[in-house]
Amino acid sequence: MGQGQEQRDLQPEAAWEAGIRLFDTAPHYGLGLSERRLGAFLASKPRESFTLSTKVGRLLVPAEGGGRDDQGFDVPADHRRVWDFSAEGVRRSLGDSLDRLGLSSIDIALVHDPDDQWQQAVDEAVPALLELRDQGVVKGVGVGMNRWQPLARAVRETDVDLVMLAGRYTLLDQSAEAELLTLCLERGVSVLAAGVFNSGLLATHDPQGTYDYAPASDELLKRARRIAAVCEGHGVTLPQAALAFPLRHPAVTSVVVGVRSVEEVRRNAALVAAPVPDRLWDELAEERLLGGTAVRF
Repeated sequence: MGQGQEQRDLQPEAAWEAGIRLFDTAPHYGLGLSERRLGAFLASKPRESFTLSTKVGRLLVPAEGGGRDDQGFDVPADHRRVWDFSAEGVRRSLGDSLDRLGLSSIDIALVHDPDDQWQQAVDEAVPALLELRDQGVVKGVGVGMNRWQPLARAVRETDVDLVMLAGRYTLLDQSAEAELLTLCLERGVSVLAAGVFNSGLLATHDPQGTYDYAPASDELLKRARRIAAVCEGHGVTLPQAALAFPLRHPAVTSVVVGVRSVEEVRRNAALVAAPVPDRLWDELAEERLLGGTAVRF
């Protein structure tokens, strides 16, 4: 076993030791490896002691030809992803996930990135998950996306319990706040805030790299560095503030972050546990560094 593989296998244990009890996965992540790894780890834990979230929308179909996965995961390309938001596809996807996880039910099932199949997701995927909720196979049903506008529609038009919002309620982009988060608060729909580092720009105290998976513009770099400077004046790092900011909104129940190593698990847990003074948020507002919309869809 290589050192990198060993590190990844130890990540769930490190998260558990840090007090984390909400685990998010999906068939898409590692072509099922993420679900298998989490299932193997959580098998030794009391079922009522953790909350587990997975997703539907991408079926995993056996593939030939060898090679490595070309969608950002260092795994063999022994399966391919097939988009399917039909009711039958959702039931099959969740059944496959439960097999990989070694469970008979799941706490949260999210419709995963239905950007290009929105109508089918609303007409078939969400109702199928709601039926499974009624049957006790799923406890909570939701939708996870990078765009807030479809999520607002889902909250208005369906009986979802929660949404996973990626990148649209962060230190750099609060575009979802006025409409989506207000709507969720009014209707009792929980928000899981993901992508709080905007894919990297806010992940270190020296902002650099990518914003929403593309090179950050000079304007965004300048703004992120101004925010970092204000944070430093209050003894806070930029990633610490990035993790703390979404949790200030009463509609947001959790922040979901991806990790690549045991060290990142421990670092993020320590950052979340560290206090952030209220004066920091006041100064960021006074400097007009909050309330902006870096990207519009």
